[in-house]
Amino acid sequence: MRAIKHSGILFILVGIISATVPDLHGQAGISTEGNSYEDIYKKLTYKVDKDRISTGVYYLADGTLQRRVLNWSRPGHKVSSLEEADKWIIKQLSRSGYNLTFDTTMVRAFSRDLSKPLAHQYVTPHKNSPWYIARNIYARKVGSEYPDKLIIIVAHKDSQSWIESPGANDNAIGTCGALELAIVLKDYKPKNTILFIFCNEEHTPWTSVTAAEAIKASGDEVLAVINMDGIGVKGPSQAGQMTNVTRYTTPEGERLADMMDMLNTRHALGLQQTKYLSQRPGDDDGSFINAGFPWAVLNIGSMPYGDPNYHTEDDTADKVDYANARVTVQLTLAALLNLDANGRP
Repeated sequence: MRAIKHSGILFILVGIISATVPDLHGQAGISTEGNSYEDIYKKLTYKVDKDRISTGVYYLADGTLQRRVLNWSRPGHKVSSLEEADKWIIKQLSRSGYNLTFDTTMVRAFSRDLSKPLAHQYVTPHKNSPWYIARNIYARKVGSEYPDKLIIIVAHKDSQSWIESPGANDNAIGTCGALELAIVLKDYKPKNTILFIFCNEEHTPWTSVTAAEAIKASGDEVLAVINMDGIGVKGPSQAGQMTNVTRYTTPEGERLADMMDMLNTRHALGLQQTKYLSQRPGDDDGSFINAGFPWAVLNIGSMPYGDPNYHTEDDTADKVDYANARVTVQLTLAALLNLDANGRP
């Protein structure tokens, strides 16, 4: 799936969004100002909560929202299920004290070709397919020393627009992993700006393209982009293993992948950590590479992607490896903190 260009419109959150939905908060933050990288990581890594991640995935991909698309609403609801997911994500980030901004992109749902293999039935939308307004959600912690240097965590929050898939592993788990990082880091005082982007990749065009082009136009420097998509996901042959693959496309990305391996060993996280070279930019990290930001990688559970339920109705919340996802979040936390403290590898 490749994106085409669409301009975004930036606006600021006003008001308070409330809903009768799970609240992922419940523990006080830890002040980390003035501490070393090692001290900060030790304090924060134990705050990564598997149950909180699981609660979020079940809300986004199980009986409540069921799926997250713009072309379907739950019975009795006026807004789309993706708009409902947006409201929930905004609530979690707002409760953690983040200032939120948004931009919008006009998108369409993919059409479906039943003659293709099930996991790959998405096709270019029909000529008369309706357009929808899709929103990127940005949560920013401004750096105290280098506010114009960005460390970006990106995850797509939508599920497949052409099939009735809950999209638990693709990508409610990455969304909730990124949210968990934001919650754990709510009291962290970064030197560089940390930017969380919750985008959309299962409609077309991808809204990460809007995000990457807007950052390019701003003139900000991107130190690194880490895409969280399908974290902890693998095939039956790897069941019970704790895996993470850092996929890279550029020499700069390979250095980030090697840093992930170093941190996995340094902190004894126990992941089977590997790296994988992509022949061309892809997914939401690829949107940033195409915009001229080569320090971009994807953290994913397997590569080639091993989920037998990929892009199907069976991608459900009960099939997520939450223990594996938690450790991947801990690794990504280490990478983010190391980048902020020590710069690029």
